[in-house]
Amino acid sequence: MNADHKGTAMNLHATGKAARGTGWIKWQNNPVLGGNLGTCFDLCLIRDADSYRMWFSWRPQKSIALVESKDGIHWSEPVIVLGPETSSGWEDDMNRPCVVKRGHTYHMWYTGQARGQSWIGHAVSTDGKNWTRTSNQPVLSPELPWEKIAVMCPHVIWDEAAGLYKMWYSGGEQYEPDAIGYATSPDGQTWTRHADTPIFYADPTERWEQYKVTACQVIPFEGWYLMFYVGFRDIDHAQIGLARSRDGITNWQRHPVNPIISSGENASSWDYDAAYKPFALHEQGRWLLWYNGRRDTFEQIGLAIHTGDDLQFDALTEESN
Repeated sequence: MNADHKGTAMNLHATGKAARGTGWIKWQNNPVLGGNLGTCFDLCLIRDADSYRMWFSWRPQKSIALVESKDGIHWSEPVIVLGPETSSGWEDDMNRPCVVKRGHTYHMWYTGQARGQSWIGHAVSTDGKNWTRTSNQPVLSPELPWEKIAVMCPHVIWDEAAGLYKMWYSGGEQYEPDAIGYATSPDGQTWTRHADTPIFYADPTERWEQYKVTACQVIPFEGWYLMFYVGFRDIDHAQIGLARSRDGITNWQRHPVNPIISSGENASSWDYDAAYKPFALHEQGRWLLWYNGRRDTFEQIGLAIHTGDDLQFDALTEESN
């Protein structure tokens, strides 16, 4: 890991061939985080003033850690910001954070795991480093038949017009959940599910995502909700897809050339077996997307770049208009 912050995001460039015409190019010196830190995975970022802040899952520490960067590539040494709380009975392992900054308060929704199950918790902070749990109980637990034994991978946004937090989450099996659900909350603590069934699930006609879809990020953009998501062709192999919806719930249209980020083609590639858990930021006429890559059992974090605002859905018919 290189903690040197020379340069700025404006000087960041990618080289290589865009994957299957999607416009996404992997950073040539991937991964950007991992190495001697051990497995680093399932991340969330925000742009805070002139820096990127990344909260990520640090498997050797069973904790959520924070790193910071000026360019999105070179990251500071990690600091553990939320560790296990075994006394609660559901937070032996901490991972899969999502952070929203609203006013002067940071909100984190995260996955707690214990006894082969997963739950979603909530914590708050004034600086993004020192966190306080809002309860010793989860804010979302597996209750519906399709959620089975696990709810995890929350992605939350604040909708100012609606006065609601909106959460897309994954549910199902503990070792990779099965599908994506949706819930809303006025306070981030008490959640109401949209329905008793998932709002987004695997397409059995597409080999690359025929098995499961999970771990999404949803971004409101130009009248659409864009969903970056993980598709599994089987339990061990995953790639990143993109879909869009007018309301973030129904009538999802998949990108015509999914997957937009494929796993590595070379057996020695750091992301040969899986490219998953995307987190994208749109800024200054381009998209930056950080993601997990896995070869065998080792996961690290890399970056892909898309120049321009247009994510090339042009081949789709806008049925939602």
